[in-house]
Amino acid sequence: MSKSDDQMKLLNKQRKGNRLRRFGLIVVIVLIILIAAAVCGIFYVKNALAPVDKSSAKKVTVQIPSGTSSVKIGQILKEKGIINNASVFRYYAKYKNESNFKAGTYLFSPSMSTNEIIQSLNSGRNQSAALQITVPEGWWVKDIAHRIAQQTNLNEKDILNKMQDRNYIKQHYMKDYPFLTDEILNKQIKYPLEGYLFPATYRFSQKNPSLDTIIKAMLDKTQDVLGKYQKQINNNKLGSVHKILTMASLLEGEAQSLPDLKKVSGVFYNRLDKGMPLQTDPTIAYAKQKHLYHTTYKDLDIKSPYNTYKNKGLPVGPINNPGEEAIEAVLNPIKSDDLYFFARPNGEVIFTKTLKEHHAVVKKYGHEWDKIKS
Repeated sequence: MSKSDDQMKLLNKQRKGNRLRRFGLIVVIVLIILIAAAVCGIFYVKNALAPVDKSSAKKVTVQIPSGTSSVKIGQILKEKGIINNASVFRYYAKYKNESNFKAGTYLFSPSMSTNEIIQSLNSGRNQSAALQITVPEGWWVKDIAHRIAQQTNLNEKDILNKMQDRNYIKQHYMKDYPFLTDEILNKQIKYPLEGYLFPATYRFSQKNPSLDTIIKAMLDKTQDVLGKYQKQINNNKLGSVHKILTMASLLEGEAQSLPDLKKVSGVFYNRLDKGMPLQTDPTIAYAKQKHLYHTTYKDLDIKSPYNTYKNKGLPVGPINNPGEEAIEAVLNPIKSDDLYFFARPNGEVIFTKTLKEHHAVVKKYGHEWDKIKS
């Protein structure tokens, strides 16, 4: 091999070494850039999620309308100076799988972290309220109307008239809430929205909101709760939300604890399957539109589509506004062979399989209700 060949090989080796060193240098530089970008990204996200001003004592009223997306909520919070970055808020909420934000009027502070804001939006806490209306489980529409009238400038009679006005309900609510079907327009139903005004505490930023604002807040809550059980609702043998809420309202009037609600639910399904009348006293009270502590044999004679002693199957519609546990009990009954039950005034519910056993229980404990009435 000639001297020139040796020199050429050495030169090629040097060139190859230079290329490798340059490549290695490029790799190192790229890694440094990536690490720096990652570190900057982490700091960027961390800063975006941090409070806008930790030391701020300022309170800002933030209105979140019903149906607002997380994208829009982020924009609202950014515009109000409550968060640092709307996009980061959106992606962080998605990463945390948090999207069930509640509509309402909130009092937020720039000192709150993104996690605190998300928790508030999920729970409905930190809401500003010029008016607060609490609706207990099992209340009738007319009870709710009375409370609304007590706490606002709305007239109770006007409220009840609107709650019976089917055209008004169809125009103002049915198109926005798909669970309100034509079943509620049945002329035999006392109040079409009975059973659909969810029992909860409602907060309003105005001292005297419109009736529509109040009713829609209750329907929004109903929609949220029903959404949690949509798969079970679709598979339920009763066949419709209206019938499920009707059954739930019967349970609400008969038992207090979730286990008892589920047991009573099982009894009602057994009676429906056998073609037996449900014979539940709260339907008589509703038919008479009187809150009865005790139902007499004379009360049972009332002619009404709500009378479950004279009519087989479910009544024409709900007899009160049931809570979530009653709805859950309809969808998850405890199966048994029981066909009867007796609710004592102390809250205990006694279940029996035969009419003879039931009569024995009534004979033993029935006088307790007479004492309450007297």
